[in-house]
Amino acid sequence: MKRGLLLFAHGARDPRWALPFEDVAARVRRADASVAVELSFLEFMTPGLVDAGHALATQGCTRVEVVPLFLGAGGHVRKDLPNLLDALRATHPGLGVTLHTAVGEIDSVMTAMAEAAVATLA
Repeated sequence: MKRGLLLFAHGARDPRWALPFEDVAARVRRADASVAVELSFLEFMTPGLVDAGHALATQGCTRVEVVPLFLGAGGHVRKDLPNLLDALRATHPGLGVTLHTAVGEIDSVMTAMAEAAVATLA
């Protein structure tokens, strides 16, 4: 069973906006070279989630963990993302897809953001 990690971000018209997300993907690849990692976007940027999921399936992944790189689970994570995951599952019915919590709702991320804010006061 080959694992894949699909990072899902919003996207923007300014290509520089993607740089931090590309850095996150690169850090994950360095941390665990055995995991195939794809970065995908909701809009304005490519690849989209279904195309990135297809790339993971093409690389032989049978399990894909989906991590929304959003600060919270708003409409895009609660409404748009499930529809995109349904489309991915329809395209690759044998692919196991697991959706995880938006990163901004993970305690360690909230702690890091608070520490970064406090550090600006120093």
